[in-house]
Amino acid sequence: MELKEAFETLGEIVDRISSVYIGNEAVIRKTLAAALVNGNVLFEDYPGLGKTLLAKALGRVLGLKYTRVQFTPDLLPADILGTKVWRQNLGTFELIKGPVFTNVLLADEINRAPPKTQSALLEAMQERQVTIEGETFPLERPFFVIATQNPIELEGTYPLPEAQLDRFLVRLRLGYPKTLRDEVEILEARLSWRKDDPTADLKPLIDRETFVEMQELVERRIFIERALLEYIAELIRNARSDERVEAGPSPRGGIALMKVAKANALLEGRDFVLPDDVKAYAIDALAHRVVVRPEYAFEGVTGEEIIRETLRRTSVPKGAEGR
Repeated sequence: MELKEAFETLGEIVDRISSVYIGNEAVIRKTLAAALVNGNVLFEDYPGLGKTLLAKALGRVLGLKYTRVQFTPDLLPADILGTKVWRQNLGTFELIKGPVFTNVLLADEINRAPPKTQSALLEAMQERQVTIEGETFPLERPFFVIATQNPIELEGTYPLPEAQLDRFLVRLRLGYPKTLRDEVEILEARLSWRKDDPTADLKPLIDRETFVEMQELVERRIFIERALLEYIAELIRNARSDERVEAGPSPRGGIALMKVAKANALLEGRDFVLPDDVKAYAIDALAHRVVVRPEYAFEGVTGEEIIRETLRRTSVPKGAEGR
């Protein structure tokens, strides 16, 4: 697949998803950019904003296998990973695969499951493999997790630990519809669908093999020069050195920002990364990796605010304007 063909196809993918998820095209593009680099996405926002709808639409349009798991307090690791069952007639154990053996795993309300169950996903999210009773099984490519959580309803939930948050490439917030027109369009769309879930009518635009080719394009054909790598590294180090930060973004955070910036370049039809690609995703890729000191957190300081200020005080290197 050539870059121009991939760019045009990605535009069609965004348009098709926009036919059911109405109002915030930027979120669609960011979710797609994360998917292009096998990145896990955490949607953290209020109920009823279309988090599940967007995840399902993405899986359908990309022609990928899609599985949804509703996380609950009684969910066990085996309910996600699977287990081995003894078959008396065969005299051997048979693997019963769990829902993690898919391409797109929607972990709905992930913070409602206890830490033991949450941690069952760590290996899959980072290494794209799972270990069941001592045996390791690779996951089919592509594989990424789209998780949702409600930031205001905390009763009966288990906050995601930093190690789990660090596995998410980006954390996104969908937000309420921006205009009255968007609100009306959502209502009109519901009337035309005549059903609550329109994703069943979405037709795949590509298949799994084609999407893997697009991922290879991002990995091998999108150029990022050293000056921009130094810019990303400086962003990371400046965020860590902020006096309000107890723990800053890890090197994994820098890698995440670099990867998603490359994916955004492809979405924009370029084979090289610009500083604007880095800036566009810095908050999404780094803010959830910042642990604010308690005394500042009590004053309302957030990771987003710290990364936003870090962007302002970190100068873009001269000559980092692309090839």
